[in-house]
Amino acid sequence: MSFVRSLEPIVTKLPEVQRPRVPLSFKDKLKWTFLVLIAYLLMSNTMLYGFDPQAENYFKSIQTILASSFGTLMSLGIGPIVTAGIILQLLVGAKLIDLNLADPRDRLLYNGLQKFLAIVFTLFEASVMVLVGALPAKGGDPTLEILLIIQLFIAGLFVIYMDEVVSRWGIGSGIGLFIVAGVAQEIAWRGFNPFFEGGAPAGIIPKFLYELVKGTPDFLTLIPFFAFLITFLIVVYFESVRVEIPLTYGRFRGLRGRYPIKFIYASVIPVIFASILMANVQLWATILEKMGNPILGTPGTATTPPSGIVKYFTIPTPIYSANFDVVHALVYSAILISLAVLFSKFWVETTGMDAKSVARQLQRSGMKIPGFRGDIRIIEKVLSRYIPAVTILGGFTVGALAAFADVTGALGGGTGVLLTVGILYRMYEEMAREQIFELYPALRRFVE
Repeated sequence: MSFVRSLEPIVTKLPEVQRPRVPLSFKDKLKWTFLVLIAYLLMSNTMLYGFDPQAENYFKSIQTILASSFGTLMSLGIGPIVTAGIILQLLVGAKLIDLNLADPRDRLLYNGLQKFLAIVFTLFEASVMVLVGALPAKGGDPTLEILLIIQLFIAGLFVIYMDEVVSRWGIGSGIGLFIVAGVAQEIAWRGFNPFFEGGAPAGIIPKFLYELVKGTPDFLTLIPFFAFLITFLIVVYFESVRVEIPLTYGRFRGLRGRYPIKFIYASVIPVIFASILMANVQLWATILEKMGNPILGTPGTATTPPSGIVKYFTIPTPIYSANFDVVHALVYSAILISLAVLFSKFWVETTGMDAKSVARQLQRSGMKIPGFRGDIRIIEKVLSRYIPAVTILGGFTVGALAAFADVTGALGGGTGVLLTVGILYRMYEEMAREQIFELYPALRRFVE
């Protein structure tokens, strides 16, 4: 802990995006969100100078999760940011780093550490991926390798600060926005690509229509599309399920309210963490294999299946494929669900969403449970009936939905679809709230 404190003068002085001095209008927030989205799309379509275009893409299966685009400025995607978040969450959750996130000073230190780790991982991942040949330079030229690392590092810094811009000046978060943009591109291209490939349109819907016209429709072709729709509808339903705790305001007699506890209490954040952790296992397996020490197994390529430990951290072939592996699908699903539950618990405990922290917040706001005095122990006891349960059940549900969509080969990638729906739902809620604040400015002061 003393080492962490010794870093405080450094990590708390890192450059940051300043928060707006006055509340921004809804249109201004939309403007900043749109500008960052345009920047992301430009970066994800700008090829790295000196990159070998003939290189094999080892990370195709995890690109959607990482919001990355192989061979472009967005090759690293959000990987360094989320990896830093995972490690710091684990260290704080396991009390290996003792930080009280309710303390403003510790919270500032935590945010600084997360940004510092993200910068370190950006440089580390850029260097490793170039030097081991996962992102090779043309002809193995050392000068071009250094140039590739510099490009990836600078682009990674842009991503870190674009995330801050969206979080503070826009709607939602940069990580969520980049994931949605990546998944939307994947769904549009894989689902509706009209260009011919192998004698038929490459997109699922055009291909099925083409086969239908020819009189040889294969209904298995539509499984990814229907898996996407099923996952979409189930997630939307669970996003609306909640338990409402009745409250009264001690300062205003007769004024009542409700505290909503959503079924998916920890949001889709646990699935992001779980997916990134599994993606990192694949990344390290690739790196170790190229270094001649495949202790995690081989991640596989477009023509060869994965093997070893890493196989079970890799998305299985879809259920409609001829080489579908039941054991692989079951073990992969079990790992994903377990990690989602684990990260749900860590996220709730380390972000002030646990029963004790919420009870403290409600008491400070002058709220209490009807029929009881404003004793924090009473509030905590009532909240403890629900929060631990919905944390575990919500984490299990989002993990199971992600696994279902992955196994069925849903459009956009199973985890990608789940994340996109959850992120869009929350962006919709935030936009609705911002519009209410536009109509009733005084309400912003009361709520915030």
